[in-house]
Amino acid sequence: MILRQILRLSSLFRSAVSIHLRRNIGLSAIVFNKTKELDPVQKLFLDKIREYNTKSKQAGGPVDAGPEFQKDMNESLARLQRAYGEGDLTKFPEFKFE
Repeated sequence: MILRQILRLSSLFRSAVSIHLRRNIGLSAIVFNKTKELDPVQKLFLDKIREYNTKSKQAGGPVDAGPEFQKDMNESLARLQRAYGEGDLTKFPEFKFE
């Protein structure tokens, strides 16, 4: 009887300790990843993406796009409107289900 209770308590203790350790290991992995420095190539890549994002917001569209790009885009939009009908092709379509 006493042996059975000791075994039951030891299994409960083991499960509680394992849950606690798993949580702490998972939490420490997240903290370690946040404090770790980025690889120089990754840092450069992220910096360029952020730089492009700010430039595109300032320009209101694609960055460093010349008149040739705008001409090609207008021709493509006109061709798509002829093929698929009227409407604004620069917006995502709205679906209405009845």
